[in-house]
Amino acid sequence: MARQGTPPAQGSAGTPQLTAEGGRVRQAAVPPLVDPPQRGSLADIPFTNAAEAPSDVVMSRKGQDGRWQDVTAAAFRDEVVAVAKGLIAAGLRPGDRLAVMARTSYAWTLLDFAGWAAGLITVPIYPTSSASQCAWILADSGAAACVVEDVAQARMISSARTELPALRELWQIDTGAVGQLAADGRTLPDALVTSRRQAMAPDTVATLIYTSGTTGRPKGCILTHGNFFAEVDNATELLHPVFRSVSTEPASTLLFLPLSHVFGRMVAVGCLRARVRLGHAPSIATDDLLADLAGFRPTFLLAIPYVLEKVYNTGRATAEKIGRAASFDRAARIAQAYGAAAIARQTGTGPGPGPGLRLARALYDPLVYRRIRAALGGRVRYAICGGSPLGSRLAAFYAGAGVLVFEGYGLTETTAAATVTPPLSPRLGTVGWPLPGTAVRIAEDGEVLLRGGQVFAGYWNDEGAFPAVEGWFPTGDIGELDADGYLTITGRKKEIIITAGGKNVAPAPLEDRLRAHPLVGQCMVVGDNRPYVTALITLEPDGLTHWRRMRHKEALAAKELVEDEELLAELQKAVDDANASVSQAESIRRFRVLPVDFTEDGGHLTPSMKLRRAAVARDFAADIEELYRRRR
Repeated sequence: MARQGTPPAQGSAGTPQLTAEGGRVRQAAVPPLVDPPQRGSLADIPFTNAAEAPSDVVMSRKGQDGRWQDVTAAAFRDEVVAVAKGLIAAGLRPGDRLAVMARTSYAWTLLDFAGWAAGLITVPIYPTSSASQCAWILADSGAAACVVEDVAQARMISSARTELPALRELWQIDTGAVGQLAADGRTLPDALVTSRRQAMAPDTVATLIYTSGTTGRPKGCILTHGNFFAEVDNATELLHPVFRSVSTEPASTLLFLPLSHVFGRMVAVGCLRARVRLGHAPSIATDDLLADLAGFRPTFLLAIPYVLEKVYNTGRATAEKIGRAASFDRAARIAQAYGAAAIARQTGTGPGPGPGLRLARALYDPLVYRRIRAALGGRVRYAICGGSPLGSRLAAFYAGAGVLVFEGYGLTETTAAATVTPPLSPRLGTVGWPLPGTAVRIAEDGEVLLRGGQVFAGYWNDEGAFPAVEGWFPTGDIGELDADGYLTITGRKKEIIITAGGKNVAPAPLEDRLRAHPLVGQCMVVGDNRPYVTALITLEPDGLTHWRRMRHKEALAAKELVEDEELLAELQKAVDDANASVSQAESIRRFRVLPVDFTEDGGHLTPSMKLRRAAVARDFAADIEELYRRRR
């Protein structure tokens, strides 16, 4: 494993150092496992890999024939040098911003490292971004060049060129941009790349990642090379069962998270840093992703709850289709019980699965659990999940099915994870302990404050807006630390609902639990200054298609469907299940099913799938009023 810092003796991270105030744990901190590097940058990673292990496979890319082709450390370094020389030949200077707008792909990661090798600052743009969003990011960052994936994106950027005086170059991946850059730089000496690499240090800016912007304009988070080192080195050292091989199979993962998001970028950097074989999948559509997982066969995954929910729901839908829904549901209950018991034994809080539970799990393993693992490629034994809470029951199910899920919590401003499940001490329902090198503090109002080497350097063009609170970064999230230092996130500070009766309600736990149901696409809990809590619910297309087919209701129009009593009864069960996790005063009393979905194109979701609550409340004001006017 490549390292520029000096790791301490091997072993799992120690328990957090806790600080209690007023009888409650207010602060938890875990010392770093790896000393931060004093020199160098992320640009050095391909060169270090090639020098130390030139024949090691560091990536695989999917060919036109659908087969995965291995890329060695030496081959990747050579491609990085070639593309970096092309960027230099185009006149890009150290510190210039290079924007990349594309789906997750080998080319994206290659451009990222080539940009760093040329001394540039990379700026990701979501491939689903609108013309105005792209124009804002390109203008605010002052991007000198932009790489897009296809002609539609190229036309969109071209239409805004008059507003982008700094933008000098526009390249298109699917018409051979990578090859063209390599050709353009062929006559330049490699020494130019070496000199630019050597001029960078850990405190050099690596990337500007723009926040999703649930309110107002997105802001560019300044992340340095040192921020990434603090993140990936400590995460890799901690999660050794994931990032290192624990069997005869070399560690590998298929990245399907968007590289426009900090989580995806952290994964790509971490895998190259640790020489874990990395593949890229551009689509998370169910059929596309399952096909890529089957072809690549990763040993671990980094995912968002949506993907794990889809695999579970697809498994149940398949069982229902062949008349075995009851058997699947029993297998799910057994897996949940087994997983929870196994984790309790691991943490010393329970005796573990009894003989009957072990026997039942063994019975269902070839019938259900093996098929769930097969859907993930067949070799996955670990998954790291972030973005939003997975939920205790689904985490326990996967543990019982043979896939241990590590949950984490973080933000763009913290270079992804600030907390993560400790491998030897998981605790369901929490997002784990502070990542080594990180401290977590709970403010008087419940806000989660963070401190560590991965916390960003400020906002681009607005560095004075860094909202430090006595040296801590305020996340805007509400949470609590338990007696052992495990963090639980209960909601967003700005999203706390206060009912007319004065009850504070965090909508996120209810919404997360509802979205786990196969029929629910999106939902938004409502109730601010209202007598009780209600919810707007949209339908998940795949789950709805299956439900209609199984009940022979394909002919129902959308307007009829949202009034269908059988569908409403099914959704009421999901609401009742979500309500079981909160008090009566916080429970959803009524809900309304919308005939349309919340989408990014409709202005109701950010590119990272977060709700734009004000936009939803405005556009569906009549539906909300109806929830408080009369009973169904």
